Amino acid sequence: MIRHVIFSLSVILAAAMSWKPLSDLFNSSLYRDYHSLIPFIPFISVYLIYSKRQFIYSEKAYSFIVGLTVMIAGSVLYLAGRQNAVNFNQTDYASFVTLSAVIFFWGAFIFAYGKQAFEKALFPLLFLVFVIPMPVSVMNRLISFLQIGSTEFTNMLIVISGVPFLREGFVFHLPGQSVEVARECSGIRSGLALFITALLAGHLFLNTWWRRVLFALLAIPMTMFKNGIRITTLTLLGTYVDPRILQSSLHREGGIPFFIVALLLMAPILFFLRKTEKARRQEENIGDRET
Repeated sequence: MIRHVIFSLSVILAAAMSWKPLSDLFNSSLYRDYHSLIPFIPFISVYLIYSKRQFIYSEKAYSFIVGLTVMIAGSVLYLAGRQNAVNFNQTDYASFVTLSAVIFFWGAFIFAYGKQAFEKALFPLLFLVFVIPMPVSVMNRLISFLQIGSTEFTNMLIVISGVPFLREGFVFHLPGQSVEVARECSGIRSGLALFITALLAGHLFLNTWWRRVLFALLAIPMTMFKNGIRITTLTLLGTYVDPRILQSSLHREGGIPFFIVALLLMAPILFFLRKTEKARRQEENIGDRET
């Protein structure tokens, strides 16, 4: 009971450490564009831990030295971030402080439940990394990467469609219409959602680590491909059906249908990986029986 009280107080303290910078970020326009998934992450982690609570807490024990060391490291980072707040922009400050809060939380978990419990709960605890807002420099590089990939897939799909066009960088000139694959068209938000979904699906349905990693990484080109489908579809509809489509809500808010398309495309890949995994286990079982 005492360990639960200690851990609960530490959770409240970790939440208080990151509350103000995250609240300020959520009230900005950047929240809607890039950080809207953050509030859901803790609930997913809690559910994953709760669903395996008997396994995780089967060998709980205090770990004072390691736990306190990690908690102190998180506290030092937090104080350093507060003292140098003027040197950060809003997003980077939130990133730094939230990172310190997550490290403090990890230390509190180790302190209250021990290293073995931490190892058993490693995935849901590390999953909390996604609650940390991406620094601006990292976000810009990721957006540029997705923008380039989406443009290449769009180029491929328009070529396949047989529509005449001229390409200049990120701009596609079609009959009576020019369309640019702008940074806002990178699909960063749906891409992060797809990557996180792939990570969860891999954790829940796959057993081998390399298949989990592979499935999560495949979410990146799938994001670009899905984005290429979206851009190509809107471009062709705007060119040959109604130019107003490019300014409609389908353009601005139509990401969900194409996100579902990406999920449907990822599903057979997951099925294939599970099937190969089962086949591999069956071969190993047969080999064990023969020996």
